[in-house]
Amino acid sequence: VQLQASGGGLVQAGGSLRLSCAASGRTFSRYVMGWFHQTPGKEREFVAAITWSSGVTYYADSVKGRFTISRDNAKSTVHLQMNSLEPEDTAVYYCAAGPTSLWYNRNAYEFWGQGTLVTVSS
Repeated sequence: VQLQASGGGLVQAGGSLRLSCAASGRTFSRYVMGWFHQTPGKEREFVAAITWSSGVTYYADSVKGRFTISRDNAKSTVHLQMNSLEPEDTAVYYCAAGPTSLWYNRNAYEFWGQGTLVTVSS
């Protein structure tokens, strides 16, 4: 199983980025796909999640109204559209997959991508 995250970069506050996570190696139809972020010295935190089969979405309060998670079943890819970015969004973003209803819990995810760095300048 492989999750390949991409799309990170440097952007000014107020700008946008789109992260992608390409999944391969198994069928993820019963899985939840999640995005987490992590800054140095802090634990990995939940950002957003989507159920692969039905497309139900979940968001951390800090990103509601700014971020949108979506999936492309044909390409086995999950996207995270990040708008109105703030310096506080600066972090390494990880995608993850797991057969779990605990979509907010990083310990409930089975597979992880390598992370992509997002830097938001003020």
